[in-house]
Amino acid sequence: MSVQAQSFPATAPATSAVHTPWGFAELFIISQTALPAILILPGTQAIRLPIRMAAFLVPLAAFVWWNATAERRTAPSKTQSWLSAVMILLGVMIFHPSTPSIVAGVAHAAVYFAVMTPLFWAPSLVRTPEHLARIVWLLLVCSGINAIVGVLQVYDPARWMPAEFSRLLTSGPTGLGTVSYVGAGGQLIVRPPGLFDTPGAVAGPASYAALLGLIFAVSGLPAWQRLLSLGFAAAGLATIYLTQVRAALVVAIGMMVVYAIVATRQGRVGRATQFATLAGAIVFGSFTLAVALGGASISERISSLFASDPLTVYHGARGVQLQLTFSDLLYQWPLGAGLGRWGMVAGYFGAPSASESLWAEIQFTGWMIDGGIPMLLLYLGALIVTTLAEYRVALTRQYSKLAQCGAVVLAANLGTAALIFSFVPFVTQVGVQYSFLACALHGVSRRYGVDGA
Repeated sequence: MSVQAQSFPATAPATSAVHTPWGFAELFIISQTALPAILILPGTQAIRLPIRMAAFLVPLAAFVWWNATAERRTAPSKTQSWLSAVMILLGVMIFHPSTPSIVAGVAHAAVYFAVMTPLFWAPSLVRTPEHLARIVWLLLVCSGINAIVGVLQVYDPARWMPAEFSRLLTSGPTGLGTVSYVGAGGQLIVRPPGLFDTPGAVAGPASYAALLGLIFAVSGLPAWQRLLSLGFAAAGLATIYLTQVRAALVVAIGMMVVYAIVATRQGRVGRATQFATLAGAIVFGSFTLAVALGGASISERISSLFASDPLTVYHGARGVQLQLTFSDLLYQWPLGAGLGRWGMVAGYFGAPSASESLWAEIQFTGWMIDGGIPMLLLYLGALIVTTLAEYRVALTRQYSKLAQCGAVVLAANLGTAALIFSFVPFVTQVGVQYSFLACALHGVSRRYGVDGA
């Protein structure tokens, strides 16, 4: 039986039983893994910029297509209003005196817009809970393969590691020194990149593999698909341990907790118990595998999470950036410091001198640089509105399949939203995926007459 027919078993309107053929939505999910994977091939660093841009050009092209079609299928979500205001603000910031150039400003604003574009076209492409379930399954497969490659890169680096890493990293003064650790046999291990060219980058997809793998493992799928899902979940958690990205581990476990709580609120206590039990086993089992491959460095890194209280641990990792944001930057540039001054855009298009470039390791810092207090308030407002909409869909009583889809999207997207404290998800492909899942759910819920947004 098909994935969409079994992954979220429940009653729904007769229209949901109509099979939806594969289309752009499925190809889009695959492209977000396949395009960056090109960079693991030898000789591709010379064309890194167009390859990295391609992952953002795909959603932009979909936006152009959406505008070219005459039919308007779904009412806009409340999130669109907030993010439209963000784009207006970014349009003004292009002409900020500290923006290095018009090109840099436009490029930086375009990255933000590419992340947002699924808000417009995704609702028109995903029509039923079964269709959304199939897309989530594809996301699991792509993330799971990514995670498996990450494990193999530690097990047999000579065969599986990329021939070249990102030049933005290797050209630095420390090279790969800051992204390496000593393994079980005394060998130097580079944090696995998975199907990327940046060490540790696989941690994000691995988090989704862990969550979605466990969800499908306790679903009504055939036994082989449930076992495959469980394998993806185990690989996801093992890869997170091997990358030593502690934030990804905290986020992955947080997503699992959210899903278990929402499933309980939905009245699926038995399913929530199965999920929680299996999650606990996988968390500890994958840790054993990771230590066997990565040695004591893995256990030492994870144990550092419990070395002190959570606030102290966070302050030692990314808390300094948060403090900088709300002390120095808040008073120095309360209305923003211009665009194109940090991140990938600055590396390729902006900040020609060290005095013009800025550093942002967390999204709060990036927002403060790009638009100051207004940017912070608008984007945080958009995230809150989106989360509340997903929660309302997850608790709808009328259509249980739709509610179960809502629980999955809510748990996954809350994990992405939580990364604003340790990463810059909303100028990366992680943010594109967030927008896609949120608005695919919005489109399905509106067709079912459930006004989550």
